[in-house]
Amino acid sequence: MENYQDILERLKKSNFRAKFHLKRSDFDYITKKGLKTIRRHAYDFISKRLAPYPTPNDGKQTPMRGHPVFIAQHATATCCRGCLEKWHKIPKSKPLDTYEIDFVVNLIMTWIENQIKINN
Repeated sequence: MENYQDILERLKKSNFRAKFHLKRSDFDYITKKGLKTIRRHAYDFISKRLAPYPTPNDGKQTPMRGHPVFIAQHATATCCRGCLEKWHKIPKSKPLDTYEIDFVVNLIMTWIENQIKINN
């Protein structure tokens, strides 16, 4: 299986995915809350907004701003079930299982941690 860094490198080849970056306010929020809390937020967002089937508001459930996890979801193609299926081969015709939720959250957190490294 592809590792998270390899997946992120593949996603960078998409002009749309590559344009997403965290802003100063996102970094400030991460510093204030801590990465453990951001990870908890990611699990909460993914479990409620992405994991269920049928997925409510699929394709429109992830805002383009407002939380570092939302930005990361667009950058990592984990923003909707269509993107999950297209980019990560996770079928949109069933609820996400625990393994898939963990995969999505770990990919999001890897992207966020990379953004922190780039900007320090």
